[in-house]
Formats: sequence, structure tokens, C-alpha cells
Amino acid sequence: MSAGHTHALPSGDNERFIWIALGLTSTFLVVEVIGGLVTGSLALISDAAHMLTDTMALAIALAAIRIAKRAADSRRTFGYHRFEILAAAFNAVLLFLVAIYILYEAYQRFRSPAEIQSTGMLIIATVGLIVNLISMRLLSSGKDASLNVKGAYLEVWSDMLGSVGVIAGALLIRYTGWTWVDSAVAVLIGVWVLPRTWVLLKESVNILLEGVPDGMDIEKVQAAMRAVPGVVSVHDFHLWAVTSGKASLTAHVVYDAAYSAEQQLLPALKEILASQFSVYHTTLQFETLPCAYTEDGCNYSAPGQSHDESHVHG
Repeated sequence: MSAGHTHALPSGDNERFIWIALGLTSTFLVVEVIGGLVTGSLALISDAAHMLTDTMALAIALAAIRIAKRAADSRRTFGYHRFEILAAAFNAVLLFLVAIYILYEAYQRFRSPAEIQSTGMLIIATVGLIVNLISMRLLSSGKDASLNVKGAYLEVWSDMLGSVGVIAGALLIRYTGWTWVDSAVAVLIGVWVLPRTWVLLKESVNILLEGVPDGMDIEKVQAAMRAVPGVVSVHDFHLWAVTSGKASLTAHVVYDAAYSAEQQLLPALKEILASQFSVYHTTLQFETLPCAYTEDGCNYSAPGQSHDESHVHG
């Protein structure tokens, strides 16, 4: 048996930007709650509820980043990166529940319209829009690399759309007197947020279930591995992600004995997996004959079957 370890995992976070966004969002949250109560606007209260989830999402994102930095130990050999996905799933569920609550409140308002102070509603929503745009700009650089940051970004993004809706609603109420517009805006915010929340929750659950990372095609990965000279076949193949942006792969590679597993095949396979698929954490088992694979794993006790076998980690 021979083994070597090279765990070149991509890293980086947006902790400083998240701190700034959290400060802006939490400060304006207080202003918007007070403004919603004073003006009687459900749309503003809806926007404030989303601001609350924004604040919680950003706080949880920061906590997840801090916890994920902890080194791996004897009990958690992959470290604490999975906490980020738990945080993203929690944020998705929270935003989903808030959207349902706002839809219910809007239904109640349609039945019993309330008086709306459109001027105060307009001013507060405009300030909220500015805050959301700044927060979105801060979070945009990390949203594609982290589901956790993406969750926070989506919350701020949906709240930005909410602010635009509230501004439009305030203008309509001011010049037409149609107070029902306030509830209609709240409904639109809820309907707009729900599908995007579902997508985030689905992505989080897929990682928690150790599914194939989004955007990766197993057939293409296996085909690229088989295309390496000396590789005969690939089996017992597993591709999953510990957290967003950190895919892991394990596989058994049957190879031609004329080639060196560690000196020729391993470097070539590592290069392809890293450059073409961004897979940096790999464990490859090399065999000159395919093992007798069962649902419990490879069985090497089959009579008459011999192996030249080595485990190599890249």
C-alpha cells in the first residue's frame, strides 16, 4: 500500500463585507419596524420582516464562516465546513415561513383595508432600497462560491425588490388613494421570494444528502478519467460536496500494469479533475483487475482473483 496526501481545497470568505452589510441591515431594520407601525403599511412591515431575516441570515453566515475555520479533529475529519450548509438551509426555511406569514396578513388586509400614510412609507422604503443596494454590492463577490453567502445575498436581493415594490405602492396610494395596493405589494413580494427560497433549500438539502454537486455531470467526469492513457475503467465512483465549492471524489481505477499508478496516472487524473471540474479532494484506489463489487463494497476474498492494489489520495 502506498499513500500520499494533497488536499488543495479552494478557500476564501467575505467576512468583512458581511460585517458591514449586517451593520447596515440591522440598523435600518429598527427604522423600518417603527415606520411600518407608524404609517400602518403592511408592505413596510413585510419589508421589515424580510429585513429581519436578512439580519439573521447575515449573522448566521458570519457564525458559519467562523465555525468552518475550525481545524479538522479526530471526531470531525472533514472539519466544520458542513455547518455552512446547515445555516443556508435554516435561512431558506426561515424566509419561506416569513413569506407565508406575509401572504396570510395580506389576505386579512384585503378583507379589512387599513389607512396608509403614503409619505412616510415612501421615505422609509427609499432609504431601505439604498441600504439593500449597498449590501447586495458587498455580498455579490462571494455569492457564487458559497451557498451560505448566496442565501444571505438572496435575502437582501428579495428585500431590495420589496423596497422597489413598496416605493411603487406608496406612489400609487399617494396619487390614487387605492390602499389595497399596499396588500397587493406584500403579496407580490411573498410570491416572488418563495420560488427562490425553494431553490436555495433544494441545493442545501442536496449537499446534506451528499448528492452530486449542482452543475456536475458524473458521466463527463468518468469519461474524462477513462480518457487518461493507461486507465482501463472506473467503478465504485462517488462524487459529493462537503460544502459549497468543496467537492470530493472517491473511485476505484482499473489500470494497465504497464503504467505506474503513482508516477503517471495519479498526476494526470488529479490535473484533469482539478482543472476541468474543480475537484481538489480525491481518493483513488488503483487496481490491475476490477474488484468483485457488491452493495457492501469491494470483496477481495473471491477465489482465484488477485490484485495489485494501492490507495492514493490527491
